Amino acid sequence: MTRLLLIVVLGLLSASKPLASEFGQDVPSVLLIATGGTISNQSGGRLTAGELLNQIPDLDKYATPEFEQFSNVASSALTLEQWLQLSKRINQVFETDSALAGIVVTSGTDTLEETAYFLHLTVNNPRPVVVVGAMRNPSTLGYEGAANLRQAFRTAASPKSRNKGVLVVLNNEINSAREVTKTDARHLHTFQTRRYGILGTVDHDRVVFYREVLRRHTSDSEFDVSSVEVLPRVDILSVYQGASGDLIKAAVNAGARGLVVASAGAGATSRDQREAITYAYQQGVFVVVSTRTGSGRITPRTAREDEPLTQEQQLAARYRIAALDHAPLKARILLMLALSQTRDVRAIRRMFEEY
Repeated sequence: MTRLLLIVVLGLLSASKPLASEFGQDVPSVLLIATGGTISNQSGGRLTAGELLNQIPDLDKYATPEFEQFSNVASSALTLEQWLQLSKRINQVFETDSALAGIVVTSGTDTLEETAYFLHLTVNNPRPVVVVGAMRNPSTLGYEGAANLRQAFRTAASPKSRNKGVLVVLNNEINSAREVTKTDARHLHTFQTRRYGILGTVDHDRVVFYREVLRRHTSDSEFDVSSVEVLPRVDILSVYQGASGDLIKAAVNAGARGLVVASAGAGATSRDQREAITYAYQQGVFVVVSTRTGSGRITPRTAREDEPLTQEQQLAARYRIAALDHAPLKARILLMLALSQTRDVRAIRRMFEEY
C-alpha cells in the first residue's frame, strides 16, 4: 500500500513540472495580445487580457505569460487601420524582444480567418503567431475559451511552430491561416481546412505537426506594411442566379481599386456581370476570379494562338487574375496587399501563385 501511494505521489509531482521534452529546461516567454471577441465577452462586460490569463491556473507549466490589451471589441468591428496597427505592433515586439518565443492573439471568430491571414502575409518574422478564439462566451455553460487559450500558448511556445506562418488553434487542432475557414455559425468545431486538413494537434504531452506550409508567408513575405497607412479598397461580389452587374459597377464607381468575384463553379458569371466586369477593366480595376463553392482551383485563362483576341480578352489579359485556390475572403486580402505595392498584373499573378 505504501509503495502504491509513493508511485501516485511521484506521478502527480512529475505531472506538475514543465514538459521538458517539449521545452527543455527553460519555460519560454509568450506574449498575449488581446483584441476582444467572444472569448472575452462575458455577461456584464468584457474580460481583459490579464483576466483571460487568470482562467488558466497551470499556464506557467508551458509558458511565462506576458500580456497587453490591443482592443476589446467584436472581430467584425476591427477596421483595416487596426489590422495595420496590429501587424506593426507584432513586428515591433519581435524586433525589440529577441527572447520572446511567440505571440498569441485573441480574436472574435466571425472574421478570425481574415485577421489571421492578413498577419500571415505581413508579420515578417519566423517566430510563431497563434490566433485563437472561442465559440462560447465565458458566461455560457461549456465555455471552451480557457482551454483554447492554453493550447494556443503551448503552440506559440513550441520550437516546432517556427517557420510555419500564422497558426489558428481551436479545439486542440492547428490550422494554417492561409487555408482555414469558419464552416458553421454555431458549432464548436467550426474552424476547418476542408481540402488539405489540419497542420497538427496539441496533444496532452506535446505539440505535433503532420505537414508543412509550402506557400510563402511571414519571414519570406515581400509585403512590408511598416509605411502603409491605408489599404486599397477591394470589394467582394457574388454570383447568383439572375445576378445583375449593378453592384459591380457601383463598387467601381465608389472607388474600388480591385474586385473579387465569388463565381459560380469554376469561374461562371451572369451575362450582366460579365459586361460589368468589362466595365471594371475599362476603369483600370483589377478583378480576381474566385469561387463561391468553398474549395477548388480557378485556373488562368489561355487564348487560342490561331485566333485574334477580342477587346474583352485584351482587357482581361491586363486586369483579370485567377484566384487559384484562394477563397474570396483570402483573395481580397492578398489583392489589397498586392495593390499597395504594384499595378503590374504579371507581378500580382505571381503573388497569387506564390502565396
